[in-house]
This record gives sequence, structure tokens and C-alpha cells, in this order.
Amino acid sequence: MNQQSVPLSGTLTSEGHVLTQRVYYEDTDFSGVVYHARYLHFLERGRTDFLRCLGIEQGKMAVAEGNLVFVVHRMEIDFKSPARMDDVLTIRTVTEKAAGAKLILDQEIRRNDMLLIAARVIVAVINANGRPQRLPSALVEKFTHPAE
Repeated sequence: MNQQSVPLSGTLTSEGHVLTQRVYYEDTDFSGVVYHARYLHFLERGRTDFLRCLGIEQGKMAVAEGNLVFVVHRMEIDFKSPARMDDVLTIRTVTEKAAGAKLILDQEIRRNDMLLIAARVIVAVINANGRPQRLPSALVEKFTHPAE
């Protein structure tokens, strides 16, 4: 396969974003099962690459969009089944809500069709002073209609 054809940042769909990641030795505990805190890394990669695919550059957003910053405010995670070394995982990220000063994202990690992790992430939108800031309508549109 040509290296240029591999979507390193995942793919946008009409529902959200899909990213494929392999489980490496460093992700596991002594038994070869993914260490619970490593799932946070996989979920973060999914959210970050979702933004990247939407054309949102977090580093530039602080300047171009009036000092906007995304910070995780709350996360709920259900651990359904373990992933193991060498598994190929699919991380899906879908926008549940993009309004006011927050985003609500639903994420899941699957191995093939098996649901391993379900997460609900509330992301606060703040300015450089740490105060809530409304999402600009252009960003709301990107989050609610990702593949358009």
C-alpha cells in the first residue's frame, strides 16, 4: 500500500471521525492487557485527529479564533472488555452537542465489532484567561456536519 494513501489522522464520516490504532507493548501491563489509563491516550488521539480532520488547528486557534482553547471538563468511561497487545483498535468520535461554551463528544473503542470502551467527554471552550467562551458558529457547523 502506498504510504500516501494511509490516512494517518483517520477519516471523517457523516457521523464523526474514525481512527485506527494498533496496541503496542508500551500500552500493556505485564499480562499483555492494555493498562486502563492508556485508553485515555487512545481517546485523546481520536479527539485530536478529529479536530485535525475538521481543519481545526488547536495551536493556531488561540490566535485566529480569539484565544480559544479546548479543555476536558468531564469524562465518563465504561470499560466493557480488554484490548490486548497487537490488537487493531478503531476509535470513533461523534459530536453529541456543540453549543455555547461546550462540546459533548461520544467516543468508543472497538476491536472489530466488539465494543471495548464507551466514553462521554464534555469539553469546555475557554479563552486565554480561563473563562468560558462561546464556540464560533463556523466551528459549531464543523462539529455538527463533519463530512460536509
